[in-house]
Amino acid sequence: SSKKTIEEVYTTLKLKPKIRRIMWSRRAQEYETKIFSGDPIKISEVVRDLFRKSSQAEQSYSERQMFQVAIERLAREVAAVEKTDYFQSTEKIEQILSNK
Repeated sequence: SSKKTIEEVYTTLKLKPKIRRIMWSRRAQEYETKIFSGDPIKISEVVRDLFRKSSQAEQSYSERQMFQVAIERLAREVAAVEKTDYFQSTEKIEQILSNK
């Protein structure tokens, strides 16, 4: 990815989550499609939508699993573009999500 794409990822992460009121199995399918598309912007949408602050309701096991897969892929992409390590990029993503 390019630096411009990563900037778009950060912008996407700052937006309000879009939680569609459809069955989880259907949403999970849509999230998986986005994650496996390889598009960092689509992956950032999944991360944004599945992120929960500690003050929010608990996630189901499958939501947590999907969030982990998405944030891992996104963090690795960010790390590669920004030439940092995986842990620093994960921290940066979580920081952006926490500050909304």
